[in-house]
Amino acid sequence: MTIAALYKSRWQVELFFKWIKQHLRIKRFLGSSENAVKTQIWCAVATYALIAIIKKELQLDASLYTCLQILSVSVFEKTQLSCALQPGVYQTEPPHIANQLNLFDF
Repeated sequence: MTIAALYKSRWQVELFFKWIKQHLRIKRFLGSSENAVKTQIWCAVATYALIAIIKKELQLDASLYTCLQILSVSVFEKTQLSCALQPGVYQTEPPHIANQLNLFDF
């Protein structure tokens, strides 16, 4: 019974790491300490949960993976999340040229 219980708990750990590899975008750990690894995993889980909440609130048909891909491409653009994630509604805010200085204005 003890061996079976240990194997079952080991299998749960394997399933957890399989889920991490499939759903979270962690290609490598940035630190080697226990705290660094835990922090990176918690940040990835929090990001995943926020995207899941956004997906539910906006009632999107796209998968969570697709939503993450769209957001990773448009991370530096001034676009509302609802516009970025809705198909065919994607528009960016026009730049304010009046406030922009020209570096090479001779």
